[in-house]
Amino acid sequence: MKTIIEPFKIKVVEPIHMTTPEQREGVLQEAGFNLFLVKARDVLIDLLTDSGTGAMSSEQWAGIMRADESYAGAESFYRFERQMQEITGFTHVLPTHQGRASERILFELIGGAGKVVPNNAHFDTTRANVEHSGAEPVDLPIDEAKDPKNRHPFKGNINLQTLEDLIGRVGADRVPAVMVTVTNNSGGGQPVSLENLRGVRAICDRHGIPFFLDACRFAENAWFIKMREEGQGDRSVRDIVREMFDLADGATISAKKDGIVNIGGVLLLRDDALFQNATNLLILTEGYVTYGGLAGRDLEAMARGFEEVLREDYLDYRIRSTAYLGNQLTEAGIAIVEPPGGHAIYVDAKAFCPHIPPAEFPGQAVVAGLYRIGGVRAVEIGSVMFGGGGHAPPAMELVRLAMPRRVYTQSHIDYVAEAMSELHARRDTLRGLRIVDEPPALRHFTARFEEL
Repeated sequence: MKTIIEPFKIKVVEPIHMTTPEQREGVLQEAGFNLFLVKARDVLIDLLTDSGTGAMSSEQWAGIMRADESYAGAESFYRFERQMQEITGFTHVLPTHQGRASERILFELIGGAGKVVPNNAHFDTTRANVEHSGAEPVDLPIDEAKDPKNRHPFKGNINLQTLEDLIGRVGADRVPAVMVTVTNNSGGGQPVSLENLRGVRAICDRHGIPFFLDACRFAENAWFIKMREEGQGDRSVRDIVREMFDLADGATISAKKDGIVNIGGVLLLRDDALFQNATNLLILTEGYVTYGGLAGRDLEAMARGFEEVLREDYLDYRIRSTAYLGNQLTEAGIAIVEPPGGHAIYVDAKAFCPHIPPAEFPGQAVVAGLYRIGGVRAVEIGSVMFGGGGHAPPAMELVRLAMPRRVYTQSHIDYVAEAMSELHARRDTLRGLRIVDEPPALRHFTARFEEL
């Protein structure tokens, strides 16, 4: 069937506050053209992020009601732990309040001055936590990942030869871990193949280096493997997921993505000594080991969410719905990162408004224009997010339209496509921006702009 049917029924609805173009102009000015600073009530359709913005199921809400809120040894923790152990094969499971907390604990323990952490592409908080530890994050994408129009099926892959060269140049003793982000968020939500993950494992084994996954979207990555990788089509997603985790020595996970919850994170470890050190740091900064900065109800929702995300009818709907928006945009002549990613569509801002140079933030101009014309909130993935602070400009200037899980219907997405198409027709009117105020790190969250 061509029609994409949501594999769920709507049980509760939330009203959307409709705004006028005049109201949105005032909102933009007040927010300094930074959509992170816009109040949610002033947004018609919110595609800022897929992190923590999904709709929970009736089973998740039922779990919230039966939660055990004991400070230590809560039964909700043990249900969550058993679920993660069954899915991933890891025995050492630590809950955290969200993914960046898992990253902070990990890199406080393994990072440090003089160290180098390679990745296919660090996302914003991962990069910031590596740098905060004193280590240097290095992105090693394959060449195809730098070309938005290249339709390589696994553009999220890390460049294995470049990884070997880096280790040979800096020395294995300076590389505390190799990370691979699945799916590759910075590179357009593109998947990583099992073949590539096995190649990373082999390199790490040769050099005695631990291998970690940034596994926020592990289930979506597994679905792409099932659909695209030779020899994987007859395997279940659950089986592919297990192999992905079996290849790794540890993983950081934001449960706000493929856990389909509003808050929560996970740190998975194999090494006993590292687990003990992480436990001690968790207790110091997050909370006791059986709640990790979360309520028991959050642990219950996570346990159920990680189970539901492995449903193949859900993943089919999820990936096809994202591709539906991508296909609408390409048919309208709008350049995107191809093929469509799993959790978002990434518009090529350089192609969208070639009259705006990277120094004037073309992605931010598109983000502001999309809100102005349709009340749709998106996020820039380019020189605002990854530039500044001495960093080289990124290879691509992108606008991410991230799809919250189980939230919007096809008519909402049709509206987004119409708004983006109308903006594209008026793209010559878009103006560059300059930063008038920014913090020392993660500037995209709070920086303020003015139009040129």
